[in-house]
Amino acid sequence: MPAPPNPPPGTAAGSQVSRQSLLADVANLTARNGCLCAHITRLERRLSEALGQAVWEASGLGAPADVETLTRRIGELEQRILDLRSELAERDEDLAAARAANRDLMAQLNS
Repeated sequence: MPAPPNPPPGTAAGSQVSRQSLLADVANLTARNGCLCAHITRLERRLSEALGQAVWEASGLGAPADVETLTRRIGELEQRILDLRSELAERDEDLAAARAANRDLMAQLNS
């Protein structure tokens, strides 16, 4: 019976790895590396956005932290403006009526 072939130097008998197995491992690791690079890129972008927002807010140029309260206050003030405009229109009508009555009275006095 012939002797089994000697394993390549640096490997123990029975632990030989085929070339195709190594190529498959390299392909899998390359794909995993690509996924990790894409994940790192997404994380860097999110970090950059978060840091940019923090700097923007710290500079005083950004929107105040209590935007909801300010938005509600804006709504209240807009409603107040509508109410005041309505009152102003009523007073303008009253003033126009008073002027018309005044003109009529003046015309009666002058005739």
